[in-house]
Amino acid sequence: MEDITPAEIDNLQMPVHPRSEPLPMVRVAGSHREIGRQIGEDRADQVRHSVENARTLLDQTYDSLELTWEGATIQSRKYMPFSQERYPQYVDELIGMAEGAGVSYDELAVVNAMEAVAMDALHLTKCTSLAVNNDRTADGHVLVAHNEDWLPDDEQDVYLVHASPNDEPPWLAMTYGGLLPNIGFNAEGIAQCCDTVYPNDTRIGIPRVMVSRAVLAARSPSEAIRSALVPKRAAGYNHLLVHETGELYSVEVSARRFAILYGEDGTIAHTNHYLDQKMQAIEDESDELISTRLRYFRAMRLLKRSDLHTLKSLQVIQRDHLNFPNSICNHSDTDIEPLDREKTICALIIDLTSRAMHITWGNPCTSQYHTYYLD
Repeated sequence: MEDITPAEIDNLQMPVHPRSEPLPMVRVAGSHREIGRQIGEDRADQVRHSVENARTLLDQTYDSLELTWEGATIQSRKYMPFSQERYPQYVDELIGMAEGAGVSYDELAVVNAMEAVAMDALHLTKCTSLAVNNDRTADGHVLVAHNEDWLPDDEQDVYLVHASPNDEPPWLAMTYGGLLPNIGFNAEGIAQCCDTVYPNDTRIGIPRVMVSRAVLAARSPSEAIRSALVPKRAAGYNHLLVHETGELYSVEVSARRFAILYGEDGTIAHTNHYLDQKMQAIEDESDELISTRLRYFRAMRLLKRSDLHTLKSLQVIQRDHLNFPNSICNHSDTDIEPLDREKTICALIIDLTSRAMHITWGNPCTSQYHTYYLD
């Protein structure tokens, strides 16, 4: 791991001492409306704060995006009917969350469609995902790792959801504020990590967060992939999908295209640019996406450095500071524009074999991992 100099630390929004507190976890069960309401009631402060953060972000970026909160509300209303048509159960989760937290459904619609209505113009997110299968771990377990990079103001709103829906496999996933959960794993042995990518074929359709929420309900790898490729999607993530048998896939998605990459040697990694050649042809402003390429090459080099990985070896990768502050362990620089002050707000490792999630609250270099299980 690269060392950080004292001068660099002075410019960071990071704790001086390790963050030791565990993330809050809410247990929910029942219908989708009931699940959403239980999340909203338990995490009301976080849901409301995420709405406030979204309003503030649009205010701060008006000169660039020329988009007001009222305009974002109008735009999000164009996307949600597509969600209602395909995934009424997840719209019910948003309605229930709004009821439980005492906010409006329109406000949560903006939060969950924010990437579609505003974020694509910013090249903001810097997430890193990787996985190793049972052939490449010391204990024969299947491990999946993800650094979630986002705005520092949203770090306080991160939490876990342990859900037992009436009509879906139980799942354990990370989320923050009023976003539908999507990064986690389910009782069928399927894990998902999402990395934002930037296609130029975006359109009005089902928001990416809604699509990725549906993947958590999958009962097989093919069903998970099919969910990521749902028709009428607005754009796409890279969905890093892993099955408990050790199958590793990166499903690169845009509004109209997709590519499936396979972890040939028992390892796989992805950041925020397309790897498949036909997907690269529709990448928007590819020349701006430099740090994501450096993070990808760095992650792959560190993965190949060990023949057999462990939780600790993946944690070392998650803490890596090459190309600091735009590193795998991403730090926020207070001297730059607010839009670019992104950081790793949590880092997680899923042990699919043990049905466990090891997760930090904040940067993994300064925070402790805590372990949660899917019952």
